Amino acid sequence: MGITTIRRLEPTDLEALTDIYRCPSVAENTSQLPYLDTGTINALFSGANQYTLVAEVDNQLLGHVTLFLSTKLREKHTASLAIAVHPEAHGQGIGRRLMEEALSQADHWLNLVRIELDVHEDNSGAIELYKKVGFEPEGTKRLATFKAGKYINLLLMSRINLGSTDPT
Repeated sequence: MGITTIRRLEPTDLEALTDIYRCPSVAENTSQLPYLDTGTINALFSGANQYTLVAEVDNQLLGHVTLFLSTKLREKHTASLAIAVHPEAHGQGIGRRLMEEALSQADHWLNLVRIELDVHEDNSGAIELYKKVGFEPEGTKRLATFKAGKYINLLLMSRINLGSTDPT
């Protein structure tokens, strides 16, 4: 596999992003229903208060990470996070590269202190990745989502970065 390029989402990427979300193993670990169409993907990831990066390898889009910036006045320092990587590219470091770059942008350009996410409690690979990049569990939402015919728990995680308080 070639070199991973991380860049901002372009409108021309929406079809490739839709293809990722059409993979059953991706859709089952989101809050969305399977078989998303391009219009739904466009609505989810093209808003003004979103910051989406994509990973491209050999000119093929293989993943994204999105920071959903809070529009609440007293929560401008927070964002929620969503990430998806094509199943054929799992285990190749793409998710980690996306997460690291999104967190760098959050710290150095977006002035974010708190990044939060929900993850299915049975998604051990994602939980491991989130812990590696600094997320910590905050709690469990019991029976919070419906997956494959049963209710499951969501794990709430966050990463706090207060940065430097020294202005010099």
